[in-house]
Amino acid sequence: MAALICGSLAFDNIMTFEGRFADQILPDQLHILNVSFLVPTLRRDFGGCAGNIAYSLRLLGGDAHPMAMVGSDGEDYVQRFRDLGIETRHVGQLQSTHTAQCMIMTDRDNNQITAFHPGAMMQAHENRITADMAAEVKVGIIAPDGRQAMIDHAAQFKAAGIPFVFDPGQGLPMFNGDELKAFIEQADWVAVNDYEGKMLSERTGLSFDEISRKVRGLVVTLGAEGCEVWQQGEKTLVAPVKPAAVVDPTGCGDAWRGAFLFGLERGWDLLRCAELGNRLGALKIAQRGPQNYQLDFQP
Repeated sequence: MAALICGSLAFDNIMTFEGRFADQILPDQLHILNVSFLVPTLRRDFGGCAGNIAYSLRLLGGDAHPMAMVGSDGEDYVQRFRDLGIETRHVGQLQSTHTAQCMIMTDRDNNQITAFHPGAMMQAHENRITADMAAEVKVGIIAPDGRQAMIDHAAQFKAAGIPFVFDPGQGLPMFNGDELKAFIEQADWVAVNDYEGKMLSERTGLSFDEISRKVRGLVVTLGAEGCEVWQQGEKTLVAPVKPAAVVDPTGCGDAWRGAFLFGLERGWDLLRCAELGNRLGALKIAQRGPQNYQLDFQP
């Protein structure tokens, strides 16, 4: 069966700064911040959370169904999905705006500064999850998307009886504590990185222990340190996988989530899902761009 992936499709404009942001930004001058970074390299990639997760899941052999919006410039993206064998029936297109655009700048320590133009993503709520989808969709995910789309799709997943992962990512600051609690109450699993996890805990007033008791599992990814899997208040550290090289962190979290969905759809336990996520994240970080890596192992 398929995994329904709600989130953004975007074009990533990826730039590399050869220095360190920390050396250019003066902490005592943040109130008058005015900095410029020379970026010798610039690359445009297919990206967006839903796109990256769908690519990861399909690479593993899963049936990926992204639900997203593209703009007037998005036909090449949709055709790419078709060529990869990714279902596109839930991808809408608007002629009145551009596809979402992400500008990502990475320094030599793999810190990132990102600017994001939402474009067509702001109308993603026009896509709807309906009860009949439960016949072909076994699991879903709500990744960063338009604010209203994330709210609506959570309620629609719940109403359709489709278990889903709440993955707020960079969209987390759009929601207050009560709204985030509502997502958690509806979700079956929650996936965040360590920074997002701290923000989620602060805004809801819930500890990781408490969040994990409200869902079937909470996963906190830790980058090079692996990830934590929380189940009913119990924490298990899943060891990292050492990458062949550290080249570009863009899309590593999404690669991890595609692997996580792959395992969930097959009924694996959460630790096995997380182990595959760590392995795929390590594979992705060794390649530039969020959708340019290839599988070199059998899941």
